[in-house]
Amino acid sequence: MKLNKKGFTLVELMIVVAIIGILAAVAVPKFADLINKSKEGATKGGLSAVRGALHVYYGNNEGVFPGDITYLVPQYINEIPTAKLPGTGHSDSASVTALTRTSDTPEGSSGGGWAYYTHTVSTHATYGWFGVNCTHSDLKGTTWSTY
Repeated sequence: MKLNKKGFTLVELMIVVAIIGILAAVAVPKFADLINKSKEGATKGGLSAVRGALHVYYGNNEGVFPGDITYLVPQYINEIPTAKLPGTGHSDSASVTALTRTSDTPEGSSGGGWAYYTHTVSTHATYGWFGVNCTHSDLKGTTWSTY
């Protein structure tokens, strides 16, 4: 009598499960890292878009920056993009904090979202500066507010 065994042995199945477990242990941290990098890229892209709109506004208005960043919407940019700050404890936000500090150091109050120096600053060097409102560092160690 001939026995035709079809299927896998328990040892073979355990080896396959172990291999899948090892691959998952390597892939999951890399996936989380990719999500954070994509959030950084989205924030930098949004920052470039708003800065570009600011420069167009500046050129159209004979060298004057807007007193409020919302003056850019909708003529110069459709909407203020969301600032996504992974690893900082801040939630994603499209809010803009108007800064009126007198120093030339463009740093926000680390509240998340964006920061914009309005025309009420006493130093012209910071007037019109737009950046990330966070003093934390990104994944590469660069301070967010310096972008």
